[in-house]
Amino acid sequence: MKRKTKQTLKAYLFMAPALFMLIIFVFAPIVGSLPLMFYDYSVLGETKFIGFGNFTRLFQDTEFLIALRNSVLFVVVVPVIQILSIMLALLVNRKLHGMTLFRTLFYIPVVTSMVAVSIMWGFLFDSNGVINTLLIQMGAISSPIGFLNDPRMAMLCIMFITIWQGLGYYMMLYLAGLQSVPAELSEAAYVDGANSIQTLFRIKMPMLKPYIWFCSLNSVISAIGVFDVVYVLTKGGPADATNVINYYSYVKAFQDFEFGYAAAIGAVQAVMTTLLSIIIFIYGKRGGGMTYGD
Repeated sequence: MKRKTKQTLKAYLFMAPALFMLIIFVFAPIVGSLPLMFYDYSVLGETKFIGFGNFTRLFQDTEFLIALRNSVLFVVVVPVIQILSIMLALLVNRKLHGMTLFRTLFYIPVVTSMVAVSIMWGFLFDSNGVINTLLIQMGAISSPIGFLNDPRMAMLCIMFITIWQGLGYYMMLYLAGLQSVPAELSEAAYVDGANSIQTLFRIKMPMLKPYIWFCSLNSVISAIGVFDVVYVLTKGGPADATNVINYYSYVKAFQDFEFGYAAAIGAVQAVMTTLLSIIIFIYGKRGGGMTYGD
């Protein structure tokens, strides 16, 4: 027992620096912001308690409702990125020449800063950028397309960048899941007369369900909390087309200095993220998929 206690203390000692940083920079600000949502907090003027006044104001704020709608809309990227990641994982799971290089190239965006990725795509989507130049030279368009200046195009471009950057991460997780599936199961299915499609949907996909659940949960949390790509490329524009709840909270806190109102926006975001996470969690826990032979 004494030895076990020593090992536990050692473990906490090693974790202490990271825990200390989390407490100072994550947990303390979260706890400190909780009372703010019930105050009209002013940096220079008088701070006063207003109860649920910030929340009443929220649902009368057109700009907030647009940001809320856009954040919910952004969750559309979740099934897209998961389907594409599974398809890529199935592709790179083959033993072909150059596949290691292919995996590496797809994973590079994951370890690249989202700010750097956003700046790069900003140059590509520019009116004088590579994409417009190529389209004009091929005769596909006669004048440059304002990818990030058109309200109909801007959100699609932001979604595309997010999908492009996240594909490699989820691909590697699904690849790990595919490689954990016993080869004997697939071989037995082929012996029984199953084709590749049947083997995929009856054996591999059900066994990937824990990975799908985990990746979908992570993807939803990331989609609701999207910020950096919006901040770098569009600042919520044009005409609030890319204004999302996380960016709107930032604007209210650090541009308008309405910290109480920003805390209330953050609380709504936390509730929305929690509800969607619970739905995915319940779905993931509710039951497994069908297996070969059912």
